[in-house]
Amino acid sequence: MSQQPPDRSTHAPRSRPDASMSLLTHAMEHSLDDGYAEAAERHAAEGTRGLPKTLRAKLGLAAGLVLAAAVVTVGAAQAQVEAPVLAKEREELIDRIEAETETADALEEDVDGLREEVGERQREALEKHGGDRSGLTLLLAGATEVTGPGVKLVVDDAEQTDAGGGGPRDSGDFSDTGRVRDRDMQRVVNGLWQSGAEAIAVNGQRLTAVSAIRAAGEAILVDNKPLVPPYTVLAVGDGQRISSTFRSSADGQYLQVLQDNYGVRANISVQEELTLPAAPSLIVRNAEPKGGGSDQQAAETGKGTS
Repeated sequence: MSQQPPDRSTHAPRSRPDASMSLLTHAMEHSLDDGYAEAAERHAAEGTRGLPKTLRAKLGLAAGLVLAAAVVTVGAAQAQVEAPVLAKEREELIDRIEAETETADALEEDVDGLREEVGERQREALEKHGGDRSGLTLLLAGATEVTGPGVKLVVDDAEQTDAGGGGPRDSGDFSDTGRVRDRDMQRVVNGLWQSGAEAIAVNGQRLTAVSAIRAAGEAILVDNKPLVPPYTVLAVGDGQRISSTFRSSADGQYLQVLQDNYGVRANISVQEELTLPAAPSLIVRNAEPKGGGSDQQAAETGKGTS
């Protein structure tokens, strides 16, 4: 009898389609760990599964539940008791803040009123004792509003404030930037005074004989009030004369160098009519009787900006 030759083909027997996922399949088919299943079966066999059977166990469970309920109740009650107290304290704090704010606003109004009253009395004194030159005295002291022709000079920082190189800022006091400095504004204002300006204001701040232009960090202060660029300088006087004289003066040349070397932007134009406000407050530096027994007083006035 002939025998069939052995099958030497390399085809393996067909396996399950999910043979490559045996671990995942095992996890899905045995969702409960074997240890947990064994413990559950043991508790079921011993009759300890579910609620406690003995009276002692039941009392212990009841005591635990009562204690947990007591803790939750006490916490809720304490929170309920403290809530109105906290709300009351918050309302009292808000009331105090509002009251102090109202007090501060009232004091600020009083200060403004007193400042205006002092300024008005000083103006009246200047006008009363100025004699025939009372109008000039008021003008020079910055005690009255001024209207007339003049020039408008707008000075602004460079578009990019990293330009530099040479010029009057080659010193340790300035960094090579196109930012307008307090010293720049001092020279501009003094140049306008010297060019024939009768009254000057910077960004609406009227300058007097005792005005100061200073710096605080990067800000420019005029009489301790910060200004922001662009800086608009209004000068009342003969506009054509002020403009031409200022351009040819040392301070005008200084401003031109700032434009050429640092990109500082400046534009001066002649105006037919300008209006400058009165100075917000005046300081009488020196006042004394003009003659023996006379009640006339003289107040020192002048021009210039420090």
